[in-house]
Amino acid sequence: MQCVILAGGLGTRMHPHTETVPKAMLPVAGRPFADLQLAWLARSGVTDVVYAIGHLGEQIRAFVGDGDAWGLRVAYVDEGSRLRGTAGALRLAYEQGVLEPTFAVVYGDSYLSLDLVAAFAEFEAVRPHVLMTVFRNDGRFDRSNARLRGGRVVYDKTVADPAAEGMHHIDYGLSIIDRDKVVAGLAPGAVLDLADVYRELSGAGLLAGVEVHDRFYEVGSPEGLAALEEHLTDREEVR
Repeated sequence: MQCVILAGGLGTRMHPHTETVPKAMLPVAGRPFADLQLAWLARSGVTDVVYAIGHLGEQIRAFVGDGDAWGLRVAYVDEGSRLRGTAGALRLAYEQGVLEPTFAVVYGDSYLSLDLVAAFAEFEAVRPHVLMTVFRNDGRFDRSNARLRGGRVVYDKTVADPAAEGMHHIDYGLSIIDRDKVVAGLAPGAVLDLADVYRELSGAGLLAGVEVHDRFYEVGSPEGLAALEEHLTDREEVR
């Protein structure tokens, strides 16, 4: 199984820390976040990782290397100083020939808990353009942006009142994508956001969904980082 980690962003909510350290390298209970995320992916059955890096990406490359420390094979796609957005980074990875026909994508600040093997099996059974994992959020941890009904997702981050639109779920932070159905059609060199791609696919009925029941964690905000540290300490996962 292959997973793309989108780790090229500026991490502005974590300034001033991310002015000198990328989000993926922020310390979480004494360990770089990338260490925790890669260990989770390896435990979940991932064998290959593509790091999409940009802002301060050399620090990620220096720490992760070829991924052997986690039993992974790691490749890199470097946006440099010209950041292309989350979907634009996938298009660059496609152009560089490093994407498998089916791959997972996760944000570089997300720490999740789900059965990734089962998610890939669901994707193979349904064969959608994209399978999005969603969590019943009801506005608790962030603004809800998805409605799950009959195995399909209606997704839109721009609606004024998500609850009024029946959007009680939120993008959990991991999706599985058909490379040739989705990424091959993105405009080369353009600045593109995955949220916009997902919204268009959902409008066409091409965005499948599967519900995850354990909450997500992230290090993209001070509150999120503190919650993750508490969670890991409670679970004795930080050693």
